[in-house]
Amino acid sequence: MEASRDHGETPPRRPELNAAASTDSALVARCRLGDDQAWRELVDRFSRYVYAIATKAFRLPEHDAEDVFQEVFARVYERLDSLRDDEAVRPWIAQLTRRLCIDRLRAGSREQPADEDLPELPADDVVAELDEAFDLHDAMAHLPDNCRDILDRFFARDESYRTIGESLGLPAGTIASRISRCLEKLRAALEGRNLPASPSGGQVT
Repeated sequence: MEASRDHGETPPRRPELNAAASTDSALVARCRLGDDQAWRELVDRFSRYVYAIATKAFRLPEHDAEDVFQEVFARVYERLDSLRDDEAVRPWIAQLTRRLCIDRLRAGSREQPADEDLPELPADDVVAELDEAFDLHDAMAHLPDNCRDILDRFFARDESYRTIGESLGLPAGTIASRISRCLEKLRAALEGRNLPASPSGGQVT
């Protein structure tokens, strides 16, 4: 299997946030059954994660990161049956990526002049930061649509209460309280707890 990725400087596209998205274990189960669409979803879900480890944690150049990217998903396809816990697919993919990145760095060091320093391996906290970012993205995917929208406006777009309120037709005070409730839902999602759905289907009012 060859993982599909845009060539050039553009990183793998960001998977859309979808509250109904399959859990990692459910996705792996579908892959085990030979579901081609599930394989595409798996590559799409973890593509940015793999690419970030290669380029941000190990600082591989574009062409090396591309090779690692392709090799990681080729091995995932070939070795998925060796995965004992479907829930552990992300750390398993991370370990595959780290090993291949280290192999790539070592191969590059053998081609360097003897007086040049060997490449340094990334500190664990760099990879940990990538894990935290991925966890946050995954938790956001399980929030109601209006929570994802308002948190994206406030934190990603840096919009003020007033700007958000004018856009949504709500008072600034309502926006502030809604952000607070949405952050509580996000915190619960990050902690692995499920809050009971509201009568509106989980939408925060």
